[in-house]
Amino acid sequence: MLYSIIADTYEKIEETTKRLEITDYLVDLFKKTDPSLIDKVVYLTQGKLYPDYVGIEIGVAEKLAIKAIGFAAGRDLESIEKIYKKMGDIGLVAQEVLKDRAQATLFREPLTVERVYETLDKTAKMSGLGSIDAKLKYISSLLNDATPKEARYIIRTITGELRLGVADYTVLDALAIAYTNDKSNRPLLERAYNLSSDLGAIAKTVATEGLNGIKRFKITLGKPIRPMLAERLETAQEIVEKLEGRCVAEYKLDGERIQIHKDGRSVNLFSRRLENITHHYPDVKDLVRSNIKANKVIAEAECVAMNIDTGELLPFQELMHRRRKYGIEEAMKAYPISLFFFDVLYLNGEDLTQRPYSERREMLEKIIKKDDRVRVVQSIKSNDPKEIENFMEQAISDGCEGLVIKDVNSVYRAGAREFSWIKLKREYRSELKDTLDLVIVGAFHGKGRRAGKYGAFLLAAYDKDADIFRTVCKIGTGFTDEDLEKFPKMLAPYKITHKHGRVDSKLEADVWFVPQVVVETIAAEITVSPIHTCCMDAIRKDSGLALRFPKYTGKIRDDKAPEDATTVKEILDMYKSQLKRIEKEVISEAV
Repeated sequence: MLYSIIADTYEKIEETTKRLEITDYLVDLFKKTDPSLIDKVVYLTQGKLYPDYVGIEIGVAEKLAIKAIGFAAGRDLESIEKIYKKMGDIGLVAQEVLKDRAQATLFREPLTVERVYETLDKTAKMSGLGSIDAKLKYISSLLNDATPKEARYIIRTITGELRLGVADYTVLDALAIAYTNDKSNRPLLERAYNLSSDLGAIAKTVATEGLNGIKRFKITLGKPIRPMLAERLETAQEIVEKLEGRCVAEYKLDGERIQIHKDGRSVNLFSRRLENITHHYPDVKDLVRSNIKANKVIAEAECVAMNIDTGELLPFQELMHRRRKYGIEEAMKAYPISLFFFDVLYLNGEDLTQRPYSERREMLEKIIKKDDRVRVVQSIKSNDPKEIENFMEQAISDGCEGLVIKDVNSVYRAGAREFSWIKLKREYRSELKDTLDLVIVGAFHGKGRRAGKYGAFLLAAYDKDADIFRTVCKIGTGFTDEDLEKFPKMLAPYKITHKHGRVDSKLEADVWFVPQVVVETIAAEITVSPIHTCCMDAIRKDSGLALRFPKYTGKIRDDKAPEDATTVKEILDMYKSQLKRIEKEVISEAV
């Protein structure tokens, strides 16, 4: 299969501003792809070679990519760097420079998908002495035979800057249409994806075995399950009513959610985003081996930084010091952790996800050996809102964010966000002070002290039903001088020339980005807004909902994918809860 077919598709996706057209282009691409190659095409379209949990990244630095472009074009490094500083997009640099090369196209061997994938795979797996020179040789060989357009996407792929912004759900839609002729089959593919976290495997299975193969997907040790997520409500009373009294309240800790796979002595740890983070937590591996009394287990726990001397739980920011490539041993000593287990999904060959929560919790208690650093998360069973409120006060005083309240009869629905699990935080009971995790989709140029930098950002919430990011605020407060220096560099890989096809905005930003970076914000309240598209027409015709006085908290949520951001539905529910509270206060004052 010619790589030019992929490059042509990428160009169309990049140029469109319509989400449905992105799906159509992918359907066309998948139909042109041989089933034996479809997994590789899907991975490449995601800007990767394997699922995230495999932990193999192409990881070519910009300097090496620039050098490879120079080699292929017969240009010196300095001239390529000069062009890069001017254009700011290394893919466009490759395209522009290679237009002018003297090499005759007569001697160019057309690139195939097989060759591109195999070359990038070899490059990603190289390490040690001489690996840099070998990588340069392999990349240059691709560029020598690439058309300018192909070079643009090859370079963007190897540097992690593909910029397509194609969501997993969009790929699943396209696969359902391409291979089953019916988009309504998407939920079957999504279920298999939720159990395997491998889009390439889903693509190859549906292409070669159809839906029968998809239905055979099951939980497998070593392959992370997409996590079940919680909805939110404002008060314990609302939650008790929503769950009809079937409530277990658990501490909500301020740490990193980890999915633990134990197979004998082998232990793998996966983040909320399904990345393999085992190397960050060698001490967690030891705790799992010594404290889980079962041979084959998939369990979920919150990993929390702690003061080893006092037993005090520390903020999430402290834990993030553990997320480093080097100096792991030193970080382990400086930032020790505790594990708080809250669910078990698989035990000695049995899938437990369809068991009720109460049974899973009982099994979890039996297999966890508790000590000072390993525990089952604290909980109470209650249908009394006052008792739950008191328990939340206890959780807050113990260093937690609040509570997660669960339906005792609920099954574990991988990848779903629903009201079987409901978050309750202290702030819900008064003004809107709860944090929201929103996605940067645009930026505005700064003035005065911020001249030459971004002065404000356009943030959006995620609409899962439409697979679109809808704007909810423009934010310019809460940023330090250091933040203002850091953000342009951090956002550079996601900068695009026009509004992304998955962004719904009435505002025209000065700069647009692929929806990727999630930041934490707070706000005074939620108001009706004619200029923002979040929850458009839900409260008032031609108006959406917006945050009033939003402020950046200083936290970048790199543990969350853009699709894990606060949803438009959550914001609508928070707005309605806010109205109820105001009405009660008005009535109380009148009385």
